[in-house]
Amino acid sequence: MPNSSRKTIFTTISIDKETATLVEKICKRYSLKKSEVVKLAFGYIDKAHINPSEAPESVKSELAKINKRQDDIIRFIRHYEEEQLNPMIRATNSIALRFDAIAKTLETRILSQQEASQERQTVVLKKLSEQFCNHADVINNQSKKINTLYQIYQRNYKKLLQLIQLYSELSACGVMDGKRKENLKTEISNLINA
Repeated sequence: MPNSSRKTIFTTISIDKETATLVEKICKRYSLKKSEVVKLAFGYIDKAHINPSEAPESVKSELAKINKRQDDIIRFIRHYEEEQLNPMIRATNSIALRFDAIAKTLETRILSQQEASQERQTVVLKKLSEQFCNHADVINNQSKKINTLYQIYQRNYKKLLQLIQLYSELSACGVMDGKRKENLKTEISNLINA
């Protein structure tokens, strides 16, 4: 199988001694090889779109350019804030205020309906309680009447039993027991008239 790994082909460039000293200084400072320093420097120049043939201006002029760009960005942000963000904030605030007012109105309505419902329930419960009390009174009165009737029935039943007993004794009396018969007849008439 042939070796398919890519091989890096190195080329050489010539630099003056002053530049070579600068490259070695950077290599020592950052612990890099010369080829790495050159590769990184050219990568930076390419990414930053720096033209190496144009001499860099002074630091003050570069800072002034940066400040101008910052001012442009700040102006853009302020303009965007005035044109876009502030109206959105106002709209959001008005929506929040309306929502708050609606929520308070709903809360008031719900509470009033709840109170009205509770009052209606209380009235219904009072009426039910009154009806139950009335029914309970009727039941108690009927129970008392039934109890009274039962007591009367018990007394009458006892009298009936006594009458039956007296009549059976009367029928059992013979011809000779006249006095006993008279006493039994008196007891029966007293029991019936009582």
